[in-house]
Amino acid sequence: MAIQAPKGTKDILPTESYKWHYLEDKFKNIADSYGYREIRTPVFEYTELFQRGVGETTDVVQKEMYTFLDRAGRSLTLKPEGTSPAVRAFVEGSLYNEAQPTKLFYFTPVLRYENVQKGRLREHHQFGIEAFGSKEASLDAEVISLAMRIYEELGVEGIELNINSIGCSKCRKEYNDILKAFLQEQYDNICDTCKTRFHKNPMRILDCKEKSCREIVKDAPLMLHHLCDECSEHFESLKMYLEGLGIGYRINPLIVRGLDYYSKTVFEIINKNITICGGGRYDYLIEEVGGPKMPAVGFGMGIERTLLTLSENGIEIPKLPYIDLYIGVIGDKARIKALTLTNKLREKNVRCEYDHMNRSVKAEMKYANKINARFTVVLGENEIESGTAKFKRMEDGQQFEISLEDLSAILNLTRM
Repeated sequence: MAIQAPKGTKDILPTESYKWHYLEDKFKNIADSYGYREIRTPVFEYTELFQRGVGETTDVVQKEMYTFLDRAGRSLTLKPEGTSPAVRAFVEGSLYNEAQPTKLFYFTPVLRYENVQKGRLREHHQFGIEAFGSKEASLDAEVISLAMRIYEELGVEGIELNINSIGCSKCRKEYNDILKAFLQEQYDNICDTCKTRFHKNPMRILDCKEKSCREIVKDAPLMLHHLCDECSEHFESLKMYLEGLGIGYRINPLIVRGLDYYSKTVFEIINKNITICGGGRYDYLIEEVGGPKMPAVGFGMGIERTLLTLSENGIEIPKLPYIDLYIGVIGDKARIKALTLTNKLREKNVRCEYDHMNRSVKAEMKYANKINARFTVVLGENEIESGTAKFKRMEDGQQFEISLEDLSAILNLTRM
């Protein structure tokens, strides 16, 4: 039996990879226009980073991380999310000493042991934005506007932005006491995981996926109604900036997000009842992993879910021609000339392919069609002796007779 890819993973074959290239170029170009620079972090980190940053009471840490001991007995974890490693790199690289804000973007695999979902695999991929150094709600609005612009430029309609505030450490503490008082009477009915959360982080119970817990918390008091003055003013400022940018939103007081490092702003972007982007502010994470006290805000956008969103909205990613020129060969005498010409054109960045299979001319043209070659030429003894060949444009069959020594003319043809 042939070895298969592990459950929850998927190969990205050449028939699909062009879509990824398109999205990555789109993401990068938009991020560049907002002043964000790329960062790349390791695929595994010390487990402590995620325990301290993501939170020990989250599903990610309790149930979903791929954690193992290396040969020296150190606990390592495959990256379950992108923000904590970016923050660790920000601190370790002393980027906090540079002029602020520091604005970063990344593409990263994300690995979580969870049930395979629509558009979410055990190994999936994210485009992420992280902005460090400013506590102003204008930066929250900028991050949100960047995400919204991506979907706008991709042509996705029916996008809904949901926002909420989950407060700061000060008002969160007071709210937790209120929430615990509400949940106390139902303590015996919540799941075992939430019983642990009740003592360590009761707000996490609001994010539980168990049906019984969701039913219990539907009438729970809301953090949005217990914000301190600072958090309330920040949330009002965010709404003002979004309205100034012409970005519509819906306040959803039940958004908590699944990671403990969030504070104040949290948001989700939804299309057809699927969350396709989520993020928010995390003003304590930099300090938590050993850096200075410094605020930050960011988001993660699933690439697989973005591709799914495009598909479900009937949006096709343009497929670029694979080959500019296919060179076929008749007879051994023409092979060296054909291969030499192929190499010269490739040096000039022409996407050129040569027949390595000793096909017949008919089979060569059939193959050229399959790989969507824009132009073809067949070199045989007559072409070698005359020094000219007829180049055929596959789209309409028009032929162009060009000297095989006139490289510039061939280049101009392939760039038509």
